[in-house]
Amino acid sequence: MQRVKLDRIDRRILRDLQDDGRMTNVELSQRAGISAPPCLRRVRALEESGFIKGYHAEINGTLLDYKEMFFALVGLDSQAQNVLQEFETIMEAWPEVRECHMIRGGGDFLLKVVARDKDQRDALTMGITEAPHVSTVTTFETIRTAKGIPGVPVDEDGPEPTEE
Repeated sequence: MQRVKLDRIDRRILRDLQDDGRMTNVELSQRAGISAPPCLRRVRALEESGFIKGYHAEINGTLLDYKEMFFALVGLDSQAQNVLQEFETIMEAWPEVRECHMIRGGGDFLLKVVARDKDQRDALTMGITEAPHVSTVTTFETIRTAKGIPGVPVDEDGPEPTEE
């Protein structure tokens, strides 16, 4: 993977693409204050170096009948690497599990889960509870979301990135 040293222009490109991944290269280059060809080269370098991992559309789940969202704090009966990986593999296969984070303090994993209705929410909760090595599951039902910004803050004058 090619290493890129970020400057103000690269950071501006990252911020603008994170805000609107469908922005044309021409508009992106105008915002960054450079012409279109070098802007496209910079975007490709940012993709190749792993700063840009992909592009996606933000979907309104409610319009697709996903009316429930909850978080599940999961504790396992073992923290052996094979047990942790087995749980991650199981959760990876469930499309309703949108995020699966291994955490420190108070549990082993935090899941973000969507469901069409309360019955599916309850079935998913039971499925998580019945997964191998699961000892505890605490769920937190979402009432509303006041803020939901994907990605990370990108400061044009931020510190130099570190290696992964």
